[in-house]
Amino acid sequence: MTATLWMVLGLAVLSLVSGMLGLGVAFAAVPFLALFLPDLVHQVQPLSLVLNGITALFAAFGFARSRLVDWPKAFGLVAVTTVFAPLGAWLATLANPKLIWFVYLASVAYLAYRLFRPVKERPGWENYRLALGLAAPISVLAGLLGVGPGFLLMPTLILVGFEAKRAAAINAVAVTLPSFSALAPHLSTARFDGGLTVALIAVGAVAAFAGARLTSRFVASQRLKQIFGVLIVVMTAYKMATVFVH
Repeated sequence: MTATLWMVLGLAVLSLVSGMLGLGVAFAAVPFLALFLPDLVHQVQPLSLVLNGITALFAAFGFARSRLVDWPKAFGLVAVTTVFAPLGAWLATLANPKLIWFVYLASVAYLAYRLFRPVKERPGWENYRLALGLAAPISVLAGLLGVGPGFLLMPTLILVGFEAKRAAAINAVAVTLPSFSALAPHLSTARFDGGLTVALIAVGAVAAFAGARLTSRFVASQRLKQIFGVLIVVMTAYKMATVFVH
């Protein structure tokens, strides 16, 4: 089996999972594509950002089919994440990266712990304002680390009172635009393989849409919370290992 076929099949699985959770696929695509592409900065990161935006967009379409997207609240979060993520990218030049990762690890550990405990659903405007306030530091932290804000924003929405499915739907919309805006600085130096890029975009879009539809129709909100809790622990442990071992 060729490397291209492995990438397409692997990206399909990762996009299905990310679509189920209302995430862009970059959180998993970066380490996966790095197994096949040699240049992290000029190949893997730009391609992952493109795929992140596309998969989040099609996941949003999938959730929208079931009327799970609260569009006004989603667009409010889009504004916050788009404004504050670049600030984090600028601050990354001044801060100690390992200290920032410790803060991130503590945040993820707390969120994962809370996801396995009962949460009272109360998705009113008061709780939405709290989510907006928390989205700002989340976006700054995400910008500092070079990761998408959705990985922390989705569990935050659940913990302030949004049903897990609706949180995933809102999150999918909220992370789409920041993915494409984060791509802009890479465009002048990015190296895309046209055929591979088109194939990955196509399979990623279809799989993310299918994942969102799967969650919308068949996955209970409590189960979705647990799946996400396990996923963020596994992915963060992997990322921490790459940061502190190398």
